[in-house]
Amino acid sequence: MYESYYHLRDKPFQLNPDPRFFFASRGHKRAFAYLEYGLSLGEGFIVITGDVGAGKTTLAKSLLRKLENGSYLIAQLVSTQLDADDALRSIASAFGLQAEGTTKSAVLKSLEDYLRMAVRQGQRPLLIVDEAQNLNHRAVEELRMLSNFHEGDKPLLQSFLLGQPEFRDTLQSPEMLQLRQRVIASYHLGPLDRAETTQYILHRLKTAGWQGSPSFSEDAFDGIFQFTAGVPRRINTLCDRILLFGYLEERPHLDSGAVREVISDLSQEVHHQLPRGAEAVEPAARNVVPAAQSEARSTPDSALVDDLNVRLEAIERSVNRLIPLVRKVLYAITTGKEHE
Repeated sequence: MYESYYHLRDKPFQLNPDPRFFFASRGHKRAFAYLEYGLSLGEGFIVITGDVGAGKTTLAKSLLRKLENGSYLIAQLVSTQLDADDALRSIASAFGLQAEGTTKSAVLKSLEDYLRMAVRQGQRPLLIVDEAQNLNHRAVEELRMLSNFHEGDKPLLQSFLLGQPEFRDTLQSPEMLQLRQRVIASYHLGPLDRAETTQYILHRLKTAGWQGSPSFSEDAFDGIFQFTAGVPRRINTLCDRILLFGYLEERPHLDSGAVREVISDLSQEVHHQLPRGAEAVEPAARNVVPAAQSEARSTPDSALVDDLNVRLEAIERSVNRLIPLVRKVLYAITTGKEHE
């Protein structure tokens, strides 16, 4: 929608992980180095953790893009709540094997034979498990058992495990001792700092064909960082809406005022969009009222009315902002039909 207005080739802040937009922050460079180090060793487990939206999947896709023309036999598994047997069948399916309706032992034998044949043919089987925090202990143990398979002195399978921070708690449990001993490298991917947030935004814009329009003020970057806490997915969500706002308002320059307006809309639409810490500060601030007002606001009815008024004002702002967008869409459709 706003791409043509700002002369962009692509949508710069899409939520789907796209390795073309990979931004090598200090943390992402280090995590990528660990992945490459693991590949050079060709065995064991590499563990990358990070909060939701930190860029773990994009990191993995960037690695896979680099390996496309190599001798790797790659299987990807996005984990849900899997027990040990289901995890094994899912891994077999990820390698293209038939796993449904067969016994666990048959699946295990089929998988071992397949991996052994691949290694004999000069291929390196690689398993990438995303959302590894969803695996229970028995499922993780099943992964460890697969690492026991060897062809001569060569392991049949190497695994990269990507998960949210709670996956570290799983690995630290006493029953995971044997697997921990096979982790050759691990890294926790944190958020971007203030400078990296600006660099990240400009990098994605330039990758999408940005030529300087819209321009951003420094205080706009400040507002984006404060709201998103440097989490890439949150930055994408906010910046996408900021560009839409700029398109609707026909603004070639975006400042902190524009950022505040969009944040206000997002905060009303999705409550968890508020960054960590803001939820703790805001309620406390709302409770500090003059004594004369305290009694007036103590009744549930008056508080409810105040809250509803705030929400209605926010909805009205959002609707008023959408009206020009609807008009532009209808105009484009109408004009397109006239030219047919």
